[in-house]
Amino acid sequence: MQFIYAKDAGVQTLGVDNEIYKYLFKARRHKIGDLISFRNLIDQQLYSYEVASINKKEAQLLLSSQEESVLQNSKKLHLIWSVVDPKTIEKQLPFLNEMGVEKISFFYADYSQKNFKLNFDKFEKILINSSQQCGRSSIIELSIIENLEEYLEHNPNTYMLNFSSQTVNDVVENIQTVVIGCEGGFSKDEIALFEKKQVVGLNSNLILRSETATTAVAAKILL
Repeated sequence: MQFIYAKDAGVQTLGVDNEIYKYLFKARRHKIGDLISFRNLIDQQLYSYEVASINKKEAQLLLSSQEESVLQNSKKLHLIWSVVDPKTIEKQLPFLNEMGVEKISFFYADYSQKNFKLNFDKFEKILINSSQQCGRSSIIELSIIENLEEYLEHNPNTYMLNFSSQTVNDVVENIQTVVIGCEGGFSKDEIALFEKKQVVGLNSNLILRSETATTAVAAKILL
């Protein structure tokens, strides 16, 4: 891991127990005097702590130094992803986080299964683990959009990913927000919300699963 996440990182004395304790002192076998990097994933600071004491179930660490260390993609991308099976979302979140997606807003599209419920606490744990692995100094911001039409009225520069002769590559520098459909695509009413110039496609005639399309468009825009 590039750092360890702790929501209290930044305090002078940091206590660790449970999973973090097991990882640091059972798996990694850190000793008194070792320096360990922590982030709280809020303030962009990288904190270095020295292990001061270790007992059977917890350890105490003292703040040694800190520095601002921003590590994230300079390109901003907001994905508006229609709700699909949460297990599918969970599998894709680490990839999207590593590529530097800034924000994902979920909405229930006309073809979304309305019985799918999103567990944001679980999503956040997955994202934290991803950032610890790749070094990203933040995690993807997650939200819900209750009304897509109302959102688009206030954000007219939003693009839709659908079949189109205009590809993502043609306007990649202009895309900061893109809507991706669920299995079955978009309904006629949803398509009607977008002007033709705001609809982009991928250079493929194949029908992609929602998660494949989401990851592909993020890669084209961010990498």
